[in-house]
Amino acid sequence: MRFMVMHKLDENKPELWQPDEAFIARMGAFMGEANQAGVLLAGEGLRPSSVDAGRITVTGGKTTVTDGPFAETKELIAGFALLQVRDKAEAMQWAQKFTDIFIAAGADVEVDVRRVTEWEDLAPPA
Repeated sequence: MRFMVMHKLDENKPELWQPDEAFIARMGAFMGEANQAGVLLAGEGLRPSSVDAGRITVTGGKTTVTDGPFAETKELIAGFALLQVRDKAEAMQWAQKFTDIFIAAGADVEVDVRRVTEWEDLAPPA
């Protein structure tokens, strides 16, 4: 099973988007551990919406294109890790290790853990 672990940060706290060396070292250690365990498929941090961001919204058939920064959004997805694990419980264990990095930095964070829909999930039952 693949799970996406996404963390959100408050865009109004620029210090969270410019981590110090200790945070970077802890994140690197986590990514190394997940990679060594064979569960990390991909993982990246994202830039704040003030840097090269855009949003496309379709409401009632009308498309609206907005350039960043996104003033109406306090918390944005700031990064992700795509994990290949046995089940949700294992994904949650890795996500907890991930949040520990933020706890050590004294930062508040919200992490969503979501299972990726596989093609087989969409196929009609045989």
